[in-house]
Amino acid sequence: MENKRTISLYLLLFCTIATTAKAQDKPAGNNDPGYYTKDSLTKDGYNLIFISKDSTFNPVTKNKMIGAFFTVYPQEAKRFNANTLKKIIFIIDPAYTGVAATGNGVARYNPKWLKDHPEDIDVVTHEVMHVVQAYHGGSPGWLTEGIADYVRYVYGVNNINGKWALPNYKEGQSYTNSYRITARFLVWLEKNVRKNLVDELDNAARSKTYTAELWKQQTGKTLDELWADYIANPALELSYH
Repeated sequence: MENKRTISLYLLLFCTIATTAKAQDKPAGNNDPGYYTKDSLTKDGYNLIFISKDSTFNPVTKNKMIGAFFTVYPQEAKRFNANTLKKIIFIIDPAYTGVAATGNGVARYNPKWLKDHPEDIDVVTHEVMHVVQAYHGGSPGWLTEGIADYVRYVYGVNNINGKWALPNYKEGQSYTNSYRITARFLVWLEKNVRKNLVDELDNAARSKTYTAELWKQQTGKTLDELWADYIANPALELSYH
């Protein structure tokens, strides 16, 4: 009798495990915290885990994002941080209502944004630069985002089709406006003041040695003086991919 009871318990346990395993193999439902698809891709030593929680996500957009990652991330790593993470996770997440956000090697994207802006592929270029940056409080936020958009300008693969561009200077702007406004300032500084300035700012931010004095140390002028020079003659020839 005891043996029969033991066998029955084992059979019940086996069935439970089998059912659980089968359920995990199925695409997640709309109310399931899991995912619909998960792909692992590796190229040149870099591994991308692509998770989609949206069953309607366009596979063409997905493939473009994957292509952008393997094109731009190695370039960003080579120039700015050879010790950056080799494994990155992308999550297409309908619950996220921004455009995209990145932290701890995980980049989360809003599928609605990408559906409405299917050519905005270089959001990938911007987001994975945050992985490369790994500043952890080593710079002001406006500079962090400015450098990420500077990198999008330099290494972006689809900015023309995405109708993304650095804005011309307008009165009232400030270098602290961040993103594209700061990025254009950085491009201007690179072309007119110091070629390696962005690299030096990036390295200082990552090593937590960034201070406001760094601008004068590297250029001979304070940040405000550099901005004054910029707004006095902001002309800049730009080219996009």
